[in-house]
Order: sequence, then C-alpha cells, then structure tokens
Amino acid sequence: MSDLIAVAHGTADPRGIRVVHELVRLMARQRPDIPMSLGFVDVDLPALPDLTRRVVADSNHAVLVPLLLSTGYHVTTDLGNETLRHHGKLTSAPALGPDPVLADILATRLQELPPRAVFGRVDHVVLAAAGSSDVRALADCVEMGRLVGERIDRPVTVGYVSGVGRRLPEVLRETRGRLAVASYLLAPGFFHSLVRRYAGGRPVSEPLGADPRLAALALRRYDEAESLLTVSARAGS
Repeated sequence: MSDLIAVAHGTADPRGIRVVHELVRLMARQRPDIPMSLGFVDVDLPALPDLTRRVVADSNHAVLVPLLLSTGYHVTTDLGNETLRHHGKLTSAPALGPDPVLADILATRLQELPPRAVFGRVDHVVLAAAGSSDVRALADCVEMGRLVGERIDRPVTVGYVSGVGRRLPEVLRETRGRLAVASYLLAPGFFHSLVRRYAGGRPVSEPLGADPRLAALALRRYDEAESLLTVSARAGS
C-alpha cells in the first residue's frame, strides 16, 4: 500500500489551516490503514518538495492527493514536477473537482445559510471560485456550476476572485434576481474574505470545510490512483 501525501495550498489564516488539518484527520480516521501526511505548495510548512523527499526515502511508493478543487498550476506544475523528480516512486491523483460530491456539499452549505429560510427566497446562485490562469481550471468550475444547478434547481453562474475568467464583482453586478453566493473554496482565508466583501451584503455560504464527504472523496482519488498503479505494475511484469 502506498503512502498518501495530502497536498493543500496553504493560507496565512489560522482558521483555514485548522480546517485543512481537520480534513486530513477525518481522512485518517476513515482509513487508518494508510500512512498519511500533509504538505503545502505555498505559504505553510512542510513545503511539498521537502515532505515528498522524506516520504519517498522511507517508503516504496507514495500518492500525492491534491486537496485542490480544480486542475491548474499547482496540480499540473507543482505536483507534476514532484512526480517527475521522484519517477517510479511517486504518483499524483487528479484534483478533487469537478465531482458530484462537491456539488452535494455546496448545496448543503447554501441550505445552511442563516436564517434557515433565506435560501428558499433565492432564485439565482453565483458560484464564487478562486480562479486560475489555466483554462482547464475554468472549465472545471463551469462544470461544478452545472452540477450545483442540478441539485438546487436554480441557475448558477460562475465568478472568479482571480485569474482570467469573469471576475466575481462583474458577475454579481450583471446578474439579476435574488442572489446568493456559494463559496467554492476549501476553507476560510483571504479569498473567502474577498468573496464576502464583493457580495455586498448578499448571503454567502461557508466554504466546503472539513466535511466527511470531502474526506471520502479525497480517499477515493487516492484509491483510483493506487488502482492505476497496480494495473500498470501488472502490465509491466
């Protein structure tokens, strides 16, 4: 069995760090049989290159599981470079999204908006995503908007806090109706604070957070990567 290296972005907000650590603890409780560690691509320690160096030195193989919501620079470049650097000893799983599980959690967060009845009065949702310069990440977010719309039976438009897509303030300004904002973010931090500020008093859902469903999804990504590794090993034998 491969080690699991969970990979998060990192944040200067202690609330966000607590959420990431709690998510990995949930993963460990669901699968205590898997050796598990947590590294970061930015801001926090341990930095991913240092952690992978230590893990692969002590194990036969490890799987990088990005706690990242879309394909983008960190998945394709940061994780990709690590797998190249440790060729044969390290495999990377895909990003968590898009996935129906994330849509289920986003729908739950919208339904939890205080006061409880407020979401019943909403007729359009804006999905607020971090954004990226990678068009694949934007396509992932558009697909997430479609999945969320299926669950809440309302139109969903995507707006980005950064990157090359339509920015959140523009989307909020141009979208008509009684709006709520769904935070397509893993944890509290700088981006979630920006989303609240841009929302201008409109209801804003909490980030995905340390949800057991999210932990199970990350473990599914690990299992899928592990299965592909096993098939590849058998084909080469």
